[in-house]
Amino acid sequence: MLRNPIHLRLEKLESWQHVTFMASLCERMYPNYHEFCRQSGYGDGANFRRILDLVWETLVVKDAKVNFDLQLEKLEEYIPAADDYDLYGVYPAIDACVALSELLHSRLSGETLEHAITVSETSIRGVAMLEMTEAGREMTEEELNALPAVEQEWDIQWEIFRLLAACENRDIDLIKGLRADLREAGISNIGVILQQ
Repeated sequence: MLRNPIHLRLEKLESWQHVTFMASLCERMYPNYHEFCRQSGYGDGANFRRILDLVWETLVVKDAKVNFDLQLEKLEEYIPAADDYDLYGVYPAIDACVALSELLHSRLSGETLEHAITVSETSIRGVAMLEMTEAGREMTEEELNALPAVEQEWDIQWEIFRLLAACENRDIDLIKGLRADLREAGISNIGVILQQ
């Protein structure tokens, strides 16, 4: 699958930086889930939103207590089954859930690096799959990396990485700023715009 030097560089970050990186990418996948719920009548995007907000809260509120086991159980109930829908949007919606699930698992295990890499891969794979679906064919890694949509996704991941890597200590303002910027942008990794 699409590899990038970012995956090696993530090793240099601390666990709060990994978690913020994952939360940021989940924030970028949230519109995909929300839009799928809106189009299909499945569930409610607010369920995903609530779980992700709890993770953000643990990053900015000292001693915030969250039962991540319970959140993971809830999330599992919110994942649509691909076979039940003819909408392409079910796949990016599932990807968003996979990414959020990785994020919750990282909070439970305390192992953040491998989960951060998986979330990065999940996000870029979603972009690549859409491009191949629209083109109607498989593409090589070289072909995919040359696509503007794939380039843009890597650029955004690097931008988030660089902001985090520049911090010596956990920077609450930076975390809040990232969350606010991504929310205001309201646009997903595959270009879905959040319809409130």
